[in-house]
Amino acid sequence: MTARLELIPLLGFPLVEPGDDLAQLVLDALRTNELQLEAGDVLVVAQKVVSKAEDRYVRLADVVVSAEARVLAEQADKDPRQVQLILDESAEVLRVRPGVIIVEHRNGYVHANAGIDKSNIRSDPEDPRVLLLPRDADASALALRRGLAQRGAFAPQVIINDSMGRAWRNGTVGLAIGTAGLEPLYNQIGGKDMFGNVLEVTEPAVADELAAGASLVMGQAAEACPVVLARGARLTSAEVGSGGLLRDKSLDMFR
Repeated sequence: MTARLELIPLLGFPLVEPGDDLAQLVLDALRTNELQLEAGDVLVVAQKVVSKAEDRYVRLADVVVSAEARVLAEQADKDPRQVQLILDESAEVLRVRPGVIIVEHRNGYVHANAGIDKSNIRSDPEDPRVLLLPRDADASALALRRGLAQRGAFAPQVIINDSMGRAWRNGTVGLAIGTAGLEPLYNQIGGKDMFGNVLEVTEPAVADELAAGASLVMGQAAEACPVVLARGARLTSAEVGSGGLLRDKSLDMFR
């Protein structure tokens, strides 16, 4: 449990282009905001800037549309080219309604439209493009953590977040799709509550909780604040990724 949590936006973060060094951009932004990384710090980074740096752009004109994508596009009332990309990025299509295709992404998370987005990116109306999620967000988080350490900074724990909807709830929240240097779940099973009762299922998804808090600071429109420094979270250190957050299909009551 943390007694106090600070969520500090790195203001003035530049627009990210393919090939940019995110670790250096973060260090520059820390200096601009008169901050230094400290033990226990967590950097929460918006998926979009990671995808941009990794050049995950796709021109819709380059997409070859399959018959399956055309059928699904009719059902979802979506551009067949974007639907083809959704299929390419997905392991399974779970639900379809006009405007939304719910899929299991090839990296395991269940969400809308495989996370493919066209907001807050430069795109020519005559030659539109979209942005895909990172190929491996855990690897991206680890690369950023190591990149900061290699430049002499304290190696922070890293969370890459993205906005997703949830079953039974309206709206979106920030969730962790990639982590490095931290245990994303806080297993309290076997511990005791304030009345001495043994905890049987308590396992907070601390990476998701922090991702959601940082998302509130980042904003979703024109705020241009893709990196948040979280201080005081006291997350357990671990050399694991975010896979523990994914529920096994056999236990998923929504499929």
